[in-house]
Amino acid sequence: MGKIKVIVNGAKGKMGQETVKAVLAEQELELVAQTDVGDDLAKSIKEKQAEVVIDFTQPKSAMANIRTILEAGAHAVIGTTGLTDENLHEAKMLCDKFKVNCLVAPNFAIGAVLMMRFAKEAIRYMPSAEIVEYHADTKKDKPSGTAIKTGHLMGKEVPIHSVRLPGLVAHQEVIFGGLGQTLTIRHDSLSRESFMPGVIMAVKQIKGLKGLIYGLEHLL
Repeated sequence: MGKIKVIVNGAKGKMGQETVKAVLAEQELELVAQTDVGDDLAKSIKEKQAEVVIDFTQPKSAMANIRTILEAGAHAVIGTTGLTDENLHEAKMLCDKFKVNCLVAPNFAIGAVLMMRFAKEAIRYMPSAEIVEYHADTKKDKPSGTAIKTGHLMGKEVPIHSVRLPGLVAHQEVIFGGLGQTLTIRHDSLSRESFMPGVIMAVKQIKGLKGLIYGLEHLL
């Protein structure tokens, strides 16, 4: 069985650099190209016969990148946040049209996925809750994709508070209030390495999935 041919798009960014290291360390994966702003992504996919493209770029370019990847016949693993419901609907249509798969994950940290799962469970018993998410001041979008996804999973309109400060990586807490008690479910990514096991898992499984998948929890 041959190695999975992978392109990392956004390879010059901090997440991109971490992803390149993670792909190179995997025996089952072959890094065939590193692309970024100004590169012809469609051409790279075709020339390198890439099977999977991992995208960690900017919210403003995320949908254009998804179109390029799927139309070129590659599967997409998308870590870029800021996608709208309309974007996700379009991605689903493109997957169906070109017979490829696209995983969009607001957060690739396994602990963050578990945090969301536990919050979904807790809201059944403690319906009063708020979400506080903390990220580095370089993060472009707010609230974070993780916070939005958490609220969706909890099944109701949960207030979200966003903090952007230097020194932070990615942190979130879901605070529940009840009669004489509170419950806090918190996850902290202390470095970008925390996202890599989830990214690699997605790349290895993407070919066996079906169409658009929103959220890493579907792989656990």
